[in-house]
Amino acid sequence: MKKKIYTTTAFMALFVVCFAVVADLNGKWTGTLKLPDNSIFQLNYTFKLDSGKLTGTAHMPQGDANITDGMVNGNDFSFNVTVPNGNAPHTGKFYGDSIVLHIVYQGEHLKTTLTRSN
Repeated sequence: MKKKIYTTTAFMALFVVCFAVVADLNGKWTGTLKLPDNSIFQLNYTFKLDSGKLTGTAHMPQGDANITDGMVNGNDFSFNVTVPNGNAPHTGKFYGDSIVLHIVYQGEHLKTTLTRSN
């Protein structure tokens, strides 16, 4: 009986911790991305998380683009951003004060780190 209580308590604590960490993904995040031609591209995102669905905006020099198909699973998340000539799928991992983001853009696989800006 004690084992069942401890197991249930551990799962509940894990669930609460995961929920609290994911909730912190909300807000503004910034970073830079080094492109294959060695140019630097400024990245700015505003993330909104509601019931496990990730939405928000990617702020680009060409204008803002909506985040679509956003999903969150613990500290891992994914979404798409419409860019000129198609979509740029993004996958990321949330680390509390930073995000490691993998982006596929025009066939190139790019990686960067974002930090909270608010």
